Amino acid sequence: MQIDLTGKRALVTGSSGGIGQAIAAGLAASGALVFINGRSHEGVARAIEQISREVPDAQLAAAVGDVTDAAESVVAQAGAVDILVNNVGIYRPREAREITDAEWREMFETNVFTGARLSRLLVDGMLERGWGRIVFIASDAAIAIPADMVHYGASKTAMLALSRGLAKSVRGTGVTVNSVIAGPTVTEGVRAFIAEKIDPALSWEEAQAEFMRSERAPSLIGRLIEPAEIANMVVYLSSPQASATTGGAIRVDGGYVDAVTT
Repeated sequence: MQIDLTGKRALVTGSSGGIGQAIAAGLAASGALVFINGRSHEGVARAIEQISREVPDAQLAAAVGDVTDAAESVVAQAGAVDILVNNVGIYRPREAREITDAEWREMFETNVFTGARLSRLLVDGMLERGWGRIVFIASDAAIAIPADMVHYGASKTAMLALSRGLAKSVRGTGVTVNSVIAGPTVTEGVRAFIAEKIDPALSWEEAQAEFMRSERAPSLIGRLIEPAEIANMVVYLSSPQASATTGGAIRVDGGYVDAVTT
């Protein structure tokens, strides 16, 4: 399948590193002009440099700002956007009975409200042009709620509901809305999380293997997912070829969720 996004403009939130950067690289490799988003000019510039090395012909631009409280500024920098990937998010281990109101608010503000806000700001332009793609990066935690991150899991469940509801609101318009349910993926944050949770003294290979055995045993691939593997699905959902896929929650979880459907 040859995916061609030439002429499309994409905004990927939280794309100065991790999964977001991989998604931005994938969209750029397919010909889209991609706006790289991060909180600092330095981080965004670094990501643009890294993606440019990976994708020599990449069309990249900066959209600097914290989308949790400066969404309008980020949108103004990006202008008319055909593809919005709501990737930015946070996670933090915390025993369920110890989660404070402030922590609940922060989790939902970042993981749910930010995507709702950006979608609201950009969807009218997509509707006017008769074409658009909105993709939310969810998590297996939306379905298999982790006991040590109940607030995170709940926010990702809410994200699935938001995505489905938005898809209904734009039915029959040429605009699609989907979620990607990402499984445990290799990022710097996940590396630190695993090292702390398993044993900081272990090598990365040993810690990862033990994490998959003890914490993610249902995984059918038995390893962490690479960011590019998440990006591949997002690029497809952002393409004209995915015109009949909307309102979906598509799993790229390595078979972790033990269910026939979402």
